[in-house]
Amino acid sequence: MTSEITLFVNPTAGRGRGAGAAQPAASAFRAAGFSVRVVVGADAPDALDRARAAVAAGTGALVAVGGDGLVHLALQAVAGTRTPLGVIAVGTGNDFARALGLPLRDPAAGARLVADALKGGGVRDIDLGQVDGHWFGTVLASGFDSRVNDRGNRVRLPLGRFKYDWAMLAELATLRPVPYRIVLDDGTPLETEAVLVAVGNGTSYGGGMRITPGADLTDGLFDVTVVAACDRTTLLRVFPRVYRGTHVDHPVVTVHRAARVEIAAPGTTAYADGEPVGPLPLTARCVPAAVRVARP
Repeated sequence: MTSEITLFVNPTAGRGRGAGAAQPAASAFRAAGFSVRVVVGADAPDALDRARAAVAAGTGALVAVGGDGLVHLALQAVAGTRTPLGVIAVGTGNDFARALGLPLRDPAAGARLVADALKGGGVRDIDLGQVDGHWFGTVLASGFDSRVNDRGNRVRLPLGRFKYDWAMLAELATLRPVPYRIVLDDGTPLETEAVLVAVGNGTSYGGGMRITPGADLTDGLFDVTVVAACDRTTLLRVFPRVYRGTHVDHPVVTVHRAARVEIAAPGTTAYADGEPVGPLPLTARCVPAAVRVARP
């Protein structure tokens, strides 16, 4: 592996932490003997073009310095190649880094760990999800949680994560289950009324909400969490348990495992790694060993 690595930086991640994280991360890599090139795009398409160019040019690793949004972008550049992905988690949610057991919001420590992994053989293959050629690393969300994202993305205030708290309250006020059609692998279609359906390659979304707590990044399967039709009171009792992953024990929640998942529901947008994928219906498939990552 070449000793040159590429830092792929989102300067706005974590309300500006991304910009401040690049320097200590670069210093830690240089102290470990790497030469460092920094890539910052003018916008998401430009950033992705630059990341793909670095991978095509043979960079030793693409290291994302930011949050889940930047990691999601980086996956589009490295998935299906032999270029390792490193993650310096300085965003708001950092769920991909959580799944890998990486340091959060400590760029120097994160860089030292990634550098040690790159030098010492700590590079592992993990699975990714794919929808219409688009890769994701953590969770594909649809239903109540995706409508919260929709609503939160439409407002400017309040700032930061608070707008999603507001959006959640607004969606609870108009809570309604929708008819889903779910096909797991080549099985019999499941027709059900549900509040949400989450397809997990990783365990969590939304900054540590363990919606698919049993998901394994290396088993070639998704965990699919279905929250059946319920009223607001029930959802308010169940949803806080998602941070511990104990919601799966509630009677309104079922968990399935499959390598290929078809989901259809009217008027519902899907989000993957917190980024909009598009309206249902869609088909997600789990691709084994789709990306190499530097991890403990």
